[in-house]
Amino acid sequence: MKGTLAGMRVVDFSQVAAGPTCTMMLADRGADVIKIEAPTGDLGRQLGPPWQNGQSVIYMALNRNKRSVMLDLKTDAGIQAAMQLIVDADIVVESFRPGVMQRLGLDYETVRPLNPKLIYCSISAYGQHSPDAGKPGVDGIVQAVSGLMSVCGVAGGEPSKVQAPVIDMTTGILATLAVHDALLHRNATGEGQWLDVSMYESALQLQQTSLASYFSDREVPQPCGSGAPYSAPNEAYPTQDGWIMIAAYHPKRWHAFCQLLGLQEFENDARFHTSNNRVQNRLELAEIVAPAMQRKTTKEWLPIFEASDIICAPVANYDDVVASPTFAEGQYTESFIQKDAGRIEFIRPYSAGVVAQRGGGGVRPAPALGEHTEEILSGLSTLEAQRVQNNEDHERNRL
Repeated sequence: MKGTLAGMRVVDFSQVAAGPTCTMMLADRGADVIKIEAPTGDLGRQLGPPWQNGQSVIYMALNRNKRSVMLDLKTDAGIQAAMQLIVDADIVVESFRPGVMQRLGLDYETVRPLNPKLIYCSISAYGQHSPDAGKPGVDGIVQAVSGLMSVCGVAGGEPSKVQAPVIDMTTGILATLAVHDALLHRNATGEGQWLDVSMYESALQLQQTSLASYFSDREVPQPCGSGAPYSAPNEAYPTQDGWIMIAAYHPKRWHAFCQLLGLQEFENDARFHTSNNRVQNRLELAEIVAPAMQRKTTKEWLPIFEASDIICAPVANYDDVVASPTFAEGQYTESFIQKDAGRIEFIRPYSAGVVAQRGGGGVRPAPALGEHTEEILSGLSTLEAQRVQNNEDHERNRL
């Protein structure tokens, strides 16, 4: 299936994770992504462990389907080449601190007259105009400052972060969405746009329900482990050999849950009669439920709960996940052979459930540093020729 962004050229000045996630998704959809790297390479190449034959698995996973051009932006020649690439591009993605591209003379206001249709996406920790715009930020830092870390972990425990880099991933996904919106706008008007995507705002978007609850009652939420702060039982309980996540907060399921665990006397207890009561007395409820749950193994409990329509699932580790029938049926992985590193397996490009794209293959491995420099730079048009062409196109779109 032809990619929806086939024919689009993206010049990618981003590094590490958030920006590369965005450009990876654009590349997965058929865009020609040209990754600009300093002579020292993307900082993401240094992320590890794990390493595979000395190469960062994280870097390789986030930079598939791209081409790499090595440019030294500290030199006039590097800036000139970068400018030519931008003038020829449909989309630019950059993740420098605000102000860096301006100092290089590659900022949106400078390049817009040369390429009025350009979609220019700036990804930063706090946004282009924030009081904290000049501060660096990575996933864990933004988890901390956005409040997300304060609600993770267990009550009374140390601050805890989500182990997956959820802010990086979410920022990359939201940046991709913003680029798609800008493309629709350009198709309608012929105009490009400057997009300001921040990790901080992405972290707030992740916490829509939590912050809405806070705005309602102004009560600062506290961590509650695996529990949902808005319903109970809706958390993980220990079994004889593992853990099961239980969602039995609706009245019928709460009734069935009590019956199956032999806890009928607690069903209408004033402390647990409603989900609201159970949330307020979550720790007391856990002290009663946990011993009952530990009478059977996870494998024994699951069919019992499922037969009574209690929503549940085992708390799976990654070995369990990849061995599951659901994972196998979904064909969620692909692989490629990375030069000098061997076979790399990764989660396949997201296809929004399009069955025809499952297991489509054809994914190119992450590029070596500067692998495509000569190939790409030798084909650049001159700035003056491209300026004339872009101005003519812009005038035609206005008529």
